Parts: sequence; C-alpha cells; structure tokens
Amino acid sequence: MSNLIIAPSILSANWGKFAEEVLAVEHAGADWIHIDVMDGQFVPPITFGAELVKTLRRLTKLPLDVHLMVLTPEQQIEQFVKAGADSITIHFEATNDPTKTLKQIRSLGCKAGLALKPQTDVSKALPLLAEIDLLLVMSVNPGYSGQAFIPETLSKIRAARKLIQESGLNIKLQVDGGVKADSAKECVQAGANVLVAASYIYHSSSYKTAINSLRLLNT
Repeated sequence: MSNLIIAPSILSANWGKFAEEVLAVEHAGADWIHIDVMDGQFVPPITFGAELVKTLRRLTKLPLDVHLMVLTPEQQIEQFVKAGADSITIHFEATNDPTKTLKQIRSLGCKAGLALKPQTDVSKALPLLAEIDLLLVMSVNPGYSGQAFIPETLSKIRAARKLIQESGLNIKLQVDGGVKADSAKECVQAGANVLVAASYIYHSSSYKTAINSLRLLNT
C-alpha cells in the first residue's frame, strides 16, 4: 500500500532521550509521531502532557498524532492544540458528548480522531463519521505497550473500512496495539492505512529496518 502511514509511538521510546528518539525514527523513515497521553483514570498509567508535545513540536516537522486516553478529553483539547498537535484522537468511551468534543477539535484547526476500545462495536462510530478525519481501532486494551495483538479485532478493522467506504468520506483508518510484521500485514489487508507501532520499532536493533519491514510487507 503506497499510502501506508507508519506512526512510531514514543510510549516505548527511551523516556530519558525523547529528543534523540524522535529524531531517530524521523531519520529512519517514520511518517508521523504518535503520542499516547494517559491520565491514570481512563487507563491505569500516567504518561505525557501537553508540555512534551510542545517540546517535540520544536524538534520535528513530522505530524504529531496525539492519542488522548483520558476522561473528559474536552477539558484537554485546547492545550494540546496550542502545544502543536496536528491531530487529536479521543475515545468514544471517555466522553459524554463525542460529537461536541470532535467538533471542538476541528474548530481549533486540528484534525479529529475517534478511538474505539476492542470491546466497543464499530457501529458506534457510524453517527460520528462526518466529524472525524481518523478512526482508530485499538487492537489491544489501551494502557500498556508490548501487549499481544488481539486477532479478533481484524474483523472490526474490516467492518470499519466498510463503514468508511460506504460513507464516501476521506477518513484514515488507524490500528494501534501489538503491531508487528505479521499483524501489520493482516491489518493492512483488512483495510488499515495508518499503523501505530511502539515496542516493535523502539525495541528493535534498527529503527529503519523495523519501519521498512512494516512498509514493505504491505506494498
């Protein structure tokens, strides 16, 4: 797939060397930088805030893809946009009014994404397709890097691709969780065109080789 986007997640990077780690994957051929923001409430861990996004914005020209795994994300949108996020993805399960929150993201000049946990039926996204630029299917339970890909999510990716095609809208389909060479190929065959990979890239001996393996397997 020539338009396949590879988005390394800094969740598995060396947290003591974020600048070097982001520049390393940029030089290795990454398309986006994926930033997993967790609040310790929607998911158990606590990770990054808007200040890190602000710092990374000064280091790279790559799009910063912010994934908010937080409760009441509407309270956080503005600070992440100001920090330099290019896209902000919220969870369907984390807000009482996803339509309003997605509109808020777009109104601030940022691309809007909607994420679904593995247990959330893809049909929940149908009424929201007109409000999003990206649909994220989680292929692990959100929270921790290094989890194994859940094979049952492949049918969900296929269903999401069908919804997007039937809508006629230009929406990217992203998969995040347990993405490695074998699962990446299956995800793209199912219809994904954005792959988030964390430990597969950042725990490899060569970032370039890992990124190329994801890309070349799907050409």
